[in-house]
Amino acid sequence: MSEVLENDQKLTKKDFTSDQDVRWCPGCGDYAILAQVQKIFPELGIPKKDFLVVSGIGCSSRFPYYMNTYGFHSIHGRAPAIATGAKLANPGLSVWIATGDGDAMSIGGNHLIHILRRNMDIKILMFNNRIYGLTKGQYSPTSELGKKTKSTPMGSLDHPFNPLSLALGAGATFVARTLDREVKHLGEIVRKCNDHRGTSFVDIYQNCNIFNDGAFFDLTEKKTKAETQLVLKHGKPMVFGYECNKGLILEGATFKVIDIGSNYKLDDVLKHDMYDKNLAMLLSEITYIPDLPVPIGILYKENKPTYEQMMNEQIQQAIDSRGKGNIEELIKGHNSWEVK
Repeated sequence: MSEVLENDQKLTKKDFTSDQDVRWCPGCGDYAILAQVQKIFPELGIPKKDFLVVSGIGCSSRFPYYMNTYGFHSIHGRAPAIATGAKLANPGLSVWIATGDGDAMSIGGNHLIHILRRNMDIKILMFNNRIYGLTKGQYSPTSELGKKTKSTPMGSLDHPFNPLSLALGAGATFVARTLDREVKHLGEIVRKCNDHRGTSFVDIYQNCNIFNDGAFFDLTEKKTKAETQLVLKHGKPMVFGYECNKGLILEGATFKVIDIGSNYKLDDVLKHDMYDKNLAMLLSEITYIPDLPVPIGILYKENKPTYEQMMNEQIQQAIDSRGKGNIEELIKGHNSWEVK
């Protein structure tokens, strides 16, 4: 973990705003994510020099250009590998990955699952617009079944990846979802993501107003979002609706919507427990069920040692038992030849 500021220097959003022109399409949801990250970073108590933002390829991956921090615009899907190397070389860095659903779930899928299972102390923000935007509108790994795009004119035949289920299955220790239009909620999740020690995975629903406009319309519009969003709060009943008069209960392993006040009381509603992985898996799976609300917030959190922490302990054990060693002797070894 980076050390907090040792003096009274106060950072502001301006300190994290680069001099580069932002080249996203006007109205893109990426602007909201960028604004919240730039707002939250100066409040985290981490020296500016200790931030590193790594990205892959895609619209979202221009993120490092717009953050006035150390950054690395890597190659397609390989941001987790670059970020892992940076974190292991300098564990004091606060390392963040900006990626998209195509970059992370397609060509980068293998890298993603391994960074999640290793539990590196790295924060992953996945901009999920359910489309390939940079290449002008092809279906992505998170596009819904039947999605008509330039590459699937009759509708996609692929069942979509469920990012939250995938992250949980891979062993992520912090799994959350938020939305670009819910800026306060987005900022809170970014902050809690930073506070977690381990791999944090945040699925951010982000509108692509050019190639997939309105993909999350029901979740973001004032007229509908109270009925479609399930805002998760640890230890609190899972309620939703305009008057918070609906809730979820479990019948076996299946969620059921109930009306509070008729045959059910508030006490009957299931309470969210973000440390319960079984519950988190069930919640992640209701994403694509039409009659159930979409969960946003922290689905799961687990405290366990990070990869870099265990690696450093292992190195120290080796030094304590065998000494620091000598690189020249290591290279020469016990079997060497001299060519004359």
